[in-house]
Amino acid sequence: MKDDNPRCLWPGDDALMLAYHDQEWGVPVHDDRLWMEHITLDAFQAGLSWRTVLHKRAAFRQVFHGFDPLRMVRMTEPEIEAALLNPAIIRNRQKVRAAVRNAACFLTLAEAHGSFSDFIWSFTDGRVVHNRWKRAEQIPANTPLSDRVSKALKQAGFAFVGSTICYAFLQAAGVVNDHLVGCFRHREILEMK
Repeated sequence: MKDDNPRCLWPGDDALMLAYHDQEWGVPVHDDRLWMEHITLDAFQAGLSWRTVLHKRAAFRQVFHGFDPLRMVRMTEPEIEAALLNPAIIRNRQKVRAAVRNAACFLTLAEAHGSFSDFIWSFTDGRVVHNRWKRAEQIPANTPLSDRVSKALKQAGFAFVGSTICYAFLQAAGVVNDHLVGCFRHREILEMK
């Protein structure tokens, strides 16, 4: 239920969106499984609304084994085909196959860098980029940071990791704090370590 706290406008009155905004979006992520979830879900968001994806997140978690990249990379052809028949998720063949392929690329980067989290945070020297946007229309769709992340992920073999998708998961996973300065979460994220 919505309270009187000032917040970003994008969650609207949707209870799930509000909970996601208030509890998850922009919180710095250091857990590889959560990173796998962010990358996978933002790839599925391409061309769709975040609300659509968020309302299907529980089903995605089930289909993709809790976003455990070790289990995702081992998905069999029958599991992939079953996912494509599952109306509880977004049944896009390219995106489902990309999720499995991305899990393999994810594991390769994690092994090379100690963890995927270490790899992704290296782009900002381990620090959150705290923006100070006053209006939603000031927030860019991509930035030089997301361009660099996108290029690195593409070179590592990932699919559905264009700069806009990368910026979305950098925001969601707290590498970038894009809560508006008037939102109660902006200061809370600012104070997190």
